[in-house]
Amino acid sequence: MSTLMNSSSGTRILGGLKVLTDRFTGAELAQTGKQLLLPMIGILIFLGFWHLAAPQVNTSLGAFPGPTQVWEQSGQLWQEHADQRERADKFVTMQEERNARILADNPDADVRIRSYLGAPTFLDQVVTSLVTVMAGFLLATAIAVPLGIVLGLNHYLQAAVNPLIQIFKPVSPLAWLPLVTMVVSATYVSDDPMFEKSFLTSMITVTLCSLWPTLINTGVGVAAVNPDLLNVSRVLQLSFWTHVRKVVLPSSVPMIFTGLRVSLGIAWMVLIAAEMLAQSPGLGKFVWDEFQNGSSQSLSRIMAAVLAIGFIGFLLDRIMLMIQKKIAWNE
Repeated sequence: MSTLMNSSSGTRILGGLKVLTDRFTGAELAQTGKQLLLPMIGILIFLGFWHLAAPQVNTSLGAFPGPTQVWEQSGQLWQEHADQRERADKFVTMQEERNARILADNPDADVRIRSYLGAPTFLDQVVTSLVTVMAGFLLATAIAVPLGIVLGLNHYLQAAVNPLIQIFKPVSPLAWLPLVTMVVSATYVSDDPMFEKSFLTSMITVTLCSLWPTLINTGVGVAAVNPDLLNVSRVLQLSFWTHVRKVVLPSSVPMIFTGLRVSLGIAWMVLIAAEMLAQSPGLGKFVWDEFQNGSSQSLSRIMAAVLAIGFIGFLLDRIMLMIQKKIAWNE
């Protein structure tokens, strides 16, 4: 009986392996290997080159950090964040215990819980940068997409506005930042502000530098809608909003998302520069503070931040690509 059961199980396993083998043809296996193996080989070659070249570069703070030193500092940054969160939890717990004792003696006492005011950790600054860049990017999108649709539909307006786009498009964030800082300082005056001035300064700078690719691509995509579709819209006498929603957007969405992906990449790069110059909280300020610190670990920590910046930028682009595939109106 046991022999029969073992034989039956073995047959099922072999059958399952055969099904998997049949599913993955040679072409599919080659494609999977190309998608996974080749990127891994490229990363390993880069790490090997980095490991060999780093000790050859000597700076005022010592040799340039290799992958091992950067990995160790990444772990240290994570541990610092964990320790900071533990101290914050203890701080809140201590206040709660104190308030409980006060209320036990006087139920009408006015008790409060104060926030922990420790220095932001590396992960805290990552979150701050992500919030700022998304706020600036969404504001840029809210401006660029509607304006791009209007410009794409009206060739006369596009001809009038195009010179301004070409003038402001190449302006560096280094040029925008002082102007934005002065305007925000002069106009955003409040005793109880909803947002920090540093946040608004960085967000508006990101918006001014990142809206142009979306604006241009949206205008080009709308202007390139198939004339047959436009004729159908005229024959059906669609209203303006129905025409935009049913004809224009489905046809131009690939170009719009191409612009959005480029804009998001630019927004992320601009934000780091703006945070460094404006000394606003975020990854840019972390890099600048470590550079000014000048300790033996600063180079490794800066390199860890550089890799984090690149990895986050890659993830943001992948997320935009996933959103595009989910919407896929044109398909």
